[in-house]
Amino acid sequence: MISTETVTNYLERLASRAPAPGGGAAGALHAAQAAALVSMVAEFTSGPRYAEVQAQAAGIAEEAKKQMREALFAAQEDERLFGLLSTAYALPKDTEEQKASRREAINRATIDAAAPLVATVEVASGVIRLAQELLPIGNRSVSSDVAAAAEAARAALGTALVTLEMNIAAIKDQAQREQLSRATGRAAEMIGEAETMTASVRSAVSA
Repeated sequence: MISTETVTNYLERLASRAPAPGGGAAGALHAAQAAALVSMVAEFTSGPRYAEVQAQAAGIAEEAKKQMREALFAAQEDERLFGLLSTAYALPKDTEEQKASRREAINRATIDAAAPLVATVEVASGVIRLAQELLPIGNRSVSSDVAAAAEAARAALGTALVTLEMNIAAIKDQAQREQLSRATGRAAEMIGEAETMTASVRSAVSA
């Protein structure tokens, strides 16, 4: 499982010809790293100097760790469900009946495989909101890590966005397409928020 294997083992599997893990899992791990970075900065926002905001920072750290775990789960689910999608594509298609059954299996598996991508969008968006709350009160000596979190979240959102767009193109059900389109809209919006946050940190650092 992604949450328990070594980084090297994960990267070697990612680099192989295996259908999973792939971009979806990688995007979720970007979100997990973003959450971890936010937690780290919040943990450093402690002690007498930050007495007035320490409780707030502790709450941010706790929520960020929760988001990190949710992102790890999304990565594992993406790998599992994409494996099922690959299995559906491998179904026989020699007869018309088999072709129809295969099309239905692929459609169902494609819809299911979109769920971890939507979760990644939600987690990454939540992490960006936490980073926005943390930046004004956080330990300035690690403010660059807030920008690093924003960039990791932006990578997660961009990855989920393009993968969801591919899924939408393959799904026939209009209601499902509209639901996933809302997630892509959310991803695009939050990518802009992440870019703004990075720009704010860079401006403060260079001032």
